[in-house]
Amino acid sequence: MDEILARFYQEKEERIAGNGRNRKLKEAARGFMAEALKAQYSYNFSWLGRPIIQHPEDLVAMQEIIWQVQPRLIVETGVAHGGSAIFHAALLELLGGDGLVLAVDIEIRSHNRPLIENHPLAKRLRLLEMNSLDEAAIAEAKTLAARGGPVLVVLDSNHTHAHVLAEMRLYSELVTPSSYMVVFDGVVENFPELHQPGDRPWGPGDNPLTAIRAFLAENRAFEVDWEIENKLLISTATEGYLKRRV
Repeated sequence: MDEILARFYQEKEERIAGNGRNRKLKEAARGFMAEALKAQYSYNFSWLGRPIIQHPEDLVAMQEIIWQVQPRLIVETGVAHGGSAIFHAALLELLGGDGLVLAVDIEIRSHNRPLIENHPLAKRLRLLEMNSLDEAAIAEAKTLAARGGPVLVVLDSNHTHAHVLAEMRLYSELVTPSSYMVVFDGVVENFPELHQPGDRPWGPGDNPLTAIRAFLAENRAFEVDWEIENKLLISTATEGYLKRRV
């Protein structure tokens, strides 16, 4: 590698590591996240015409991962308006080849389905309307993974501890070495003061982050990618960028 480029990447690594030790920066990020969650900040964006309920920082991180992994299959649980599925499909289109997104949701609403299915990137999508834990969903994911090539998994559906942990146990088997399983919305664990009892069935003590920690205690093939964690600071996927070692 060119010496100038090597120095650039070394400085970047040092800056990212420094983020993890920068108390003031981390406190500022936490303050922003608290206000952003209250303001439903993540609902403000779209990707190629479809609403995408994500923070821009997480989208940049996903782009970096997809470029690095070059997946042939992205399995995504949770569809909503389809923005994330279209985002992933767009990146696969840029990569070329025959990469697909398998998007699974227990309900694909009637006002969203035609807009997703008629999108110019729909050729990259397979929609499944069923519980992500159903045997048929797992079977379809395994069938597509059997085509070969790297597999990336993104979990963003029901956010209860039990559901996410069950998803992680099932879909982690599909993730290829050096690829990722990304688990969104663990951030709610860090903001108990914002939780509204009865609003949703998940909250502090019962959410994706508690599921992530339980999963990592039993599965040593995965680890948190702390470089991504320290790079972003602003993210809903707290400790959720999980890289498969082997």
